[in-house]
Amino acid sequence: MNELAVDLARFQFAFTVSFHIIFPAFTIGLASYLAVLEGLYLKTGKHKYIELYHYWIKIFAISFGMGVVSGIVMSYQFGTNWSVFSDKTGPVLGPLMGYEVFTAFFLEAGFLGVMLFGMNRVGKKLHFLSTVIVAFGTLFSAFWILSVNSWMQTPAGYSMNELGQFIPEDWWAVVFNPSFPYRLVHMVLAAFLTTAFVVGGVGAFHLLRSQSNHLARTMFSMAMWMAAIVTPIQVIVGDLHGLNTLEHQPAKVAAMEGHFETQKGAPLILFGLPNEEEKTVDYKIAIPHLGSLILTHEWNGEVKGLDAFPEDEHPPVGIVFWSFRIMVGIGFLMLAVGLTSLWLRRKDDLFHNEWFHRCCVVMAPTGFVAIICGWVTTEVGRQPFTVYGLLRTIDSISPVNAAAVSVSLAAFVVVYFTVFGAGFFYLLRLMRKSPTKYQAELKGQSAVSTTTDPRL
Repeated sequence: MNELAVDLARFQFAFTVSFHIIFPAFTIGLASYLAVLEGLYLKTGKHKYIELYHYWIKIFAISFGMGVVSGIVMSYQFGTNWSVFSDKTGPVLGPLMGYEVFTAFFLEAGFLGVMLFGMNRVGKKLHFLSTVIVAFGTLFSAFWILSVNSWMQTPAGYSMNELGQFIPEDWWAVVFNPSFPYRLVHMVLAAFLTTAFVVGGVGAFHLLRSQSNHLARTMFSMAMWMAAIVTPIQVIVGDLHGLNTLEHQPAKVAAMEGHFETQKGAPLILFGLPNEEEKTVDYKIAIPHLGSLILTHEWNGEVKGLDAFPEDEHPPVGIVFWSFRIMVGIGFLMLAVGLTSLWLRRKDDLFHNEWFHRCCVVMAPTGFVAIICGWVTTEVGRQPFTVYGLLRTIDSISPVNAAAVSVSLAAFVVVYFTVFGAGFFYLLRLMRKSPTKYQAELKGQSAVSTTTDPRL
């Protein structure tokens, strides 16, 4: 198989996944945020919560739609570019992806209409139930998709038939494979943080315009509570996930840490330039022994380097090394924002500190960057395998030539930037609109609606 065709097919899938992953990550968190807002409205009767619900629900609907479209395109690539992979893993992964459609997606789609258009047509409790079900559906979707991806990372519960296909032997072991719990929790928390920083960034943007904007204050305050509470938990979960990866994919961890040689008392390399030809990290800044302490919990613990594995099983070190550091760096920036918000809240300066508001506006998209970098770390670090240790990437591709893949890749690039670029532009326009202006429009609509619907 032409290696250029393999690289192009991989890049095409990476390109489409990079666009797709940001939408589910955002809608998972935003659906839960909407459920919280509506629940607070029903419990407290405070209209600010339902006004914020209406402000964010249109943003949710557009993001959800773009996520569905981008996901459909991705699935076709399994047949066009990765048919051998689909054939060999289909008996295991096919049912799992089918479960995602028949349970989570149908659950979301079934109640999404009530959530979007039923506010004045059904009772308040039924509408709230619909919002909760949609939020649960997004989480259930993440459950199945991450089970699929985790099985590719840490395959379990299978056997091989005479055709070289993976056959399920124990569905519990397949679904709840060794890395699945860590990936699920890590991804869901990442989605919540991504949404929190978008909501916080939008709230900060409107506070810079008017510090008396009470709806902006409410969304900003809720976002900062989420950042302050969830980010420390994410740091702990990320560490546990790293230890699980060390147990099952030690070569990936060696690439992440930049360790070319097995050593005791390994340093923690903060920055540097991995040199794969010389098997070293140039210009590195490192803290002695800290790498061993983090990975083995021993000051002089032994950490395996890439020299412990066959050279043809080494992942691309440079990409994994830097994507991991960008993800971790953003995580600690989020932690700093969360802790700073607690300090400012205590000083009663959370809604008046303009430099902090500007920082939060800049931080708004960082959750998406961290998620993409985390995905790159996970998937590139798995190379050269599609099913870790069992099925190589070069043996997974369809019999396609480089020219065919390059044409479809070019078409994807043009269409994606055109369609989703317009979608992003419209979302930003909605976010720039002050929630107080939307509040006035909503009150005007409610005044008309009350003449025909007594439940309002």
